[in-house]
Amino acid sequence: QVALVESGGGSVQAGGSLRLSCSASGYTSSTNCMAWFRQAPGKEREGVAAFEWDGSTNYADSVKGRFTVSKDDFKNTLYLQMNSLKPEDTAMYYCAADPGGYRGYCRGARLDQGTYRNWGQGTQVTVSS
Repeated sequence: QVALVESGGGSVQAGGSLRLSCSASGYTSSTNCMAWFRQAPGKEREGVAAFEWDGSTNYADSVKGRFTVSKDDFKNTLYLQMNSLKPEDTAMYYCAADPGGYRGYCRGARLDQGTYRNWGQGTQVTVSS
């Protein structure tokens, strides 16, 4: 079990930037597979960006070229740099983590909720037009 705490959310105008952070407790091996998800009101939770221990990343098509996911293993912290924000990016953003399966690789698709067994409480991002 690992505790995840998100921060960095807020309100910005369209075209602005935000940087989200997700601080994880425990060993780095407990977070071999990490991702950001988001959920807008009335919509299902969707995967935004994922980071695997070997540096591999995945992005939802809607954020490619605008969002960048990264991780500081020393701090055991996952980041999401969000640029060129749009009103449709407005959502609660959640951090997810999992120790992974074979050799620490993600047990399933990196942007699939079922791949992750640990979740943060979320941080709100609001983008106004």
